Amino acid sequence: MVRDILVLIELAPEGLAHLEAAGFKAHVALSAEAKVSTLKTLGPQVQAVLTNGSTGLSADEMASLPQLKIICAQGAGYEKVDLVAARVRDIVVTHGPGTNDASVADHAIALLMAIVRGIPQADAAVRQGQWSRSRQPRPMLSKKNLGILGLGNIGQQIARRGAGGFEMSVGYHSRHPRYDSPFTYFDTPVALASWADFLIVATPGGAGTFHLVDATVLKALGPDGYLVNISRGSVVDTAALISALTNREIAGAALDVVEGEPDVPVEFANLNNLILTPHIAGRSPEAVTATLQLVIENLTAYFSGRPVLTPVPLA
Repeated sequence: MVRDILVLIELAPEGLAHLEAAGFKAHVALSAEAKVSTLKTLGPQVQAVLTNGSTGLSADEMASLPQLKIICAQGAGYEKVDLVAARVRDIVVTHGPGTNDASVADHAIALLMAIVRGIPQADAAVRQGQWSRSRQPRPMLSKKNLGILGLGNIGQQIARRGAGGFEMSVGYHSRHPRYDSPFTYFDTPVALASWADFLIVATPGGAGTFHLVDATVLKALGPDGYLVNISRGSVVDTAALISALTNREIAGAALDVVEGEPDVPVEFANLNNLILTPHIAGRSPEAVTATLQLVIENLTAYFSGRPVLTPVPLA
């Protein structure tokens, strides 16, 4: 039996082919207009939705899907899926913890190296014939203090890379200390930022972490400190970050996620101490394959009457 699935996130053609081979007819709706049209015309027959944490699925959208049985959030995050509305309808919600952790951790370290060593800026200067002017001293990463905001699966992988590969001292802040961790716990983000040379944001998104990195945290990080965000754009106060970068209150920042993405603040364009990538930390071929495979396994399990592999606890 072929089942209709509404796909709200970008998938490569081979990904769509894998879904269809598993018995699901994919209806892709990426824009707001396409989503409204699809919900209106196909909503009554859709039984599954594929989304992610930053796209989510609202209560109103669920109401347009009377046959909806399961929502799969690709990747670990699910912050914009209305779990209360799903619980009322007994809709199963799954996510993909562990499928792209290594890819995201790799990208976090790549961004850190790029901004601290000024690699994109040096490359641009050399291409413009400014070889001599671009040869400015840049800080080392080795044996510095690495602060990680959020020591979940991704945060732990970043920590191991920093401690093992660069001999960094690693500290972290999270809601609760991890007593099995060898790394130093700080009880507030401000305390962590005050200690750190580099602060990497790896905490989940959602209301509980909204603007967790604010002007006070950035001031604590200081004029020699660097910020990297590979979690969710909402965790960092954009206005405070623009001010801190403009006034050199921090040395630099590298962002894979932006508040309000894909729209990017116009102020970012003129900041030469900022590096941006378009939310690609988890988009290695290996991670993309693993995340979609887990989605298919969860869908297949559910519609076969078996427990899903990675359910989200409903609120």
